[in-house]
Amino acid sequence: MSALWIAHISVTDPDRFADYSKRAGPAIAKHGGKFLASGGKCIQLEGQGRARNVVVRFDSIEAAEACYQSSEYQEAIAFARGASERDLVIVEELD
Repeated sequence: MSALWIAHISVTDPDRFADYSKRAGPAIAKHGGKFLASGGKCIQLEGQGRARNVVVRFDSIEAAEACYQSSEYQEAIAFARGASERDLVIVEELD
């Protein structure tokens, strides 16, 4: 079953976060991730919102987690730490 990687992000250091973005995209693509949404217009209906929302589809929940744990993505995320506040969840899609 496919899975969605859903991130809600507030960027606090745009320059450093740009370094994350340059590395994260290729790392996610290498693991089969396909971006469905990335920073576009959103409407917050409930809860605390963040300015940037990202949704990526992977072939499975295992593939999404493997991407997160990969050395390529861990190298990228080092640039996001201290440059953003993030919430990230992986959700299995329904058939």
